Amino acid sequence: MKKKGAKITKTMRIEDVLKIDENLATIMMGFGLHCFGCPMSRMETLEEAAMVHGVDVDLMVEKLNAALKG
Repeated sequence: MKKKGAKITKTMRIEDVLKIDENLATIMMGFGLHCFGCPMSRMETLEEAAMVHGVDVDLMVEKLNAALKG
C-alpha cells in the first residue's frame, strides 16, 4: 500500500521504506539489495546498505521516489 505524499530519503531504514510501499523492494533488489529477510534490515538505513553493497545511494533514492510518484 502506497502512502500518499511520502518521500524516500537515504537516512530512512529499509524497513520504513517498505512500510511506505512494499513494491519498492523490486527497485532495491535491482540495485543488489536482497537483504529484506536479514535482521539488519530493521536497523540499517538505505545509505548504510548502499555503502555495504557498493551502490550509488542518491541514484537509488531518486529511482525509489520516481516509483512513488508514478
